[in-house]
Amino acid sequence: MSKILKGYCQVMEKINNLKWKDVLALTSKELTEVSYRTWFLPLIPLEVDEEKGTMSFALTEAFKANMFTKNPRYTDILEKAIKEVFKKNYRILITHKTEKEIKEILEGKKDKQSEPSIDPDNPYREEYYLNPKFTFDNFIIGPNNEYAHAVALAVADNPSTAYNPLYIYGGSGLGKTHLMHAIGQHIMRTNPSLKVLYVSSEMFTSELVMALGDPVNRNSKLNAFKAKYRSVDVLLIDDIQFIEGKEATQLEFFHTFNTLYGLNKQIVISSDRLPNKLRDLDERLTSRFQSNIMADIQPPDFETRVAILRKKAEEEGLVIDEDVLDVINIIAEKIKFNIRELDSALLRVISFSKFKEQPITAKFARELLTDIFSQRDIDISCESVKKAVCKKYNIKISDIESKKRNREFSYPRQIAMYLCRDMTDLSLPKIGESFGGRDHTTVLHACEKIKKESKIDPTLAEDIRNLKEDIQ
Repeated sequence: MSKILKGYCQVMEKINNLKWKDVLALTSKELTEVSYRTWFLPLIPLEVDEEKGTMSFALTEAFKANMFTKNPRYTDILEKAIKEVFKKNYRILITHKTEKEIKEILEGKKDKQSEPSIDPDNPYREEYYLNPKFTFDNFIIGPNNEYAHAVALAVADNPSTAYNPLYIYGGSGLGKTHLMHAIGQHIMRTNPSLKVLYVSSEMFTSELVMALGDPVNRNSKLNAFKAKYRSVDVLLIDDIQFIEGKEATQLEFFHTFNTLYGLNKQIVISSDRLPNKLRDLDERLTSRFQSNIMADIQPPDFETRVAILRKKAEEEGLVIDEDVLDVINIIAEKIKFNIRELDSALLRVISFSKFKEQPITAKFARELLTDIFSQRDIDISCESVKKAVCKKYNIKISDIESKKRNREFSYPRQIAMYLCRDMTDLSLPKIGESFGGRDHTTVLHACEKIKKESKIDPTLAEDIRNLKEDIQ
């Protein structure tokens, strides 16, 4: 169980009989959905002081804590809901705390100045913790990720019974880690007795190296390492592609996987690729990763990108007026393949707007994000699409433009037509013209066929995603 969430659960246990969820349910009835999700849902309970009659909460963003304390209506709503559920008056204290400070408080470290002592027999004391910002509530669902979201939620609701193991894959910055954290937090809150561990495969490898690299305490450290990973109820391991080519790590993870699976413990794995696309990976691991559900996350479409940015803007306290919506549309149009970059671009606009005391406008955003946008203002044409597709499938452009109907040429041709339709503004007749003078109905058939097949063929979906990234 991660330390920050263990502390969080201890605090929640302390106020469990006061039914914190009921409090949130009551406050949600008094607020718009945006206000509720922006100001109340992120509240982190820190302490209940019965003697002083206070209940302390933290917000990780300073401006939110400041705005909350300055808004008597919000405080009144919260206090009233607490009184109704808790049957007692509590004075509400809202403060800004960094994630590190929250972690220390929830771990019971009252002395912020002193450094904790290190237990030489447990070198794995410091581990990744689940980010409280990554929940199912703030995960934007679109056609690109609805299946991955559905199976992740099923696992969170019924660990070890729904889908085990669950393998989530997709390109960088598309929400894999968000879903991993959301699964962990959901399980922690609905099944607090379960031991949940989230870790990256890089950390898994580093800890194994530390254990093997100590000739004096090697056996004890290796036993501690094994005990840590094989005694959990839920193991969430991120970016499994990091263990490519690392034989010792693969062997240890193979045994860890087998032990947990044999004990009917939940395993969730994320990667940037399908298991069979991972290089230098033990075939036994590949087989196990493919033994149950594999869910992919594709780049979001324009509407989903806009929804993601609107959500982020609301979380930052912005009023979504016409100017802000223009900026959101501009960013969503320019940044297509990475949600982290979407968020980063919007946050950059917001922070510079505050720093320079200038309103958020389309002109301001374009000037500020020139360096980001210029990297994406590549002239995408049928020619650039054909070049990328031919390179991938090792054929010539003359083959893709020819009348040859062999599958080795016709299938890449259909994929190229689909990409031209998706990534350029060209009409169907213009695309057909670029592919040896084909009729627009031929292009339409190709586009519909590839679109349909990519939804049920994960290998094709991944190929298309990689081609888009290469072309962009």
